[in-house]
Amino acid sequence: MKLSDYAAHLGVPYKIAWRMGKRNDIPHRVELLSAGTIIVHLGEGEASPGARAAIYAWVSSAENKKTLDAQAERLSQYATVKGYQTVAVVKEVGSGLNDQRKKLDALLRKEGYDILIVEHSDRLARFGVRYIDALLERSGIKLEIINTAKSQRDELMQDLVAIITSFAARLYGQRRARRKTEKIVKELQDAAS
Repeated sequence: MKLSDYAAHLGVPYKIAWRMGKRNDIPHRVELLSAGTIIVHLGEGEASPGARAAIYAWVSSAENKKTLDAQAERLSQYATVKGYQTVAVVKEVGSGLNDQRKKLDALLRKEGYDILIVEHSDRLARFGVRYIDALLERSGIKLEIINTAKSQRDELMQDLVAIITSFAARLYGQRRARRKTEKIVKELQDAAS
């Protein structure tokens, strides 16, 4: 079937299905015809159809509530396109500087899902995502991060900013931490160029 029909069948926007097709994230064989038409061959996918997925969306402050809802919607659309059965959508607002995310803690202890979907690794944890992945894998749960860092340098820079923000918040308080972090990052970028 054509990609537009496939998107309508799943109930997702065409653009989402198109992006998934370009990234080879559709759980069926996808064929690109010479005319540019994308064909999805149903019944030939390698992903386990009907895998149970839990979605975790997180933002650091209540003023980002719209972002939280949009993040959860993108993750839900991703799960639908992949053919997963969404069994839980957990949205949480809280500080990333501590480990007091009660909803995440409850989700990690919960059973009844095969895949945990997050948008970026830092939505799950600022540090130690590989350890969480290893523990989930041991429990038979696959961690799926849909947007990964584009390069190792970007990932290192994100880690550095997270560390600076964490220490600045401890030294100067939450309000001044952002300004101090921005100043330090700018100085580092100026020194690098």
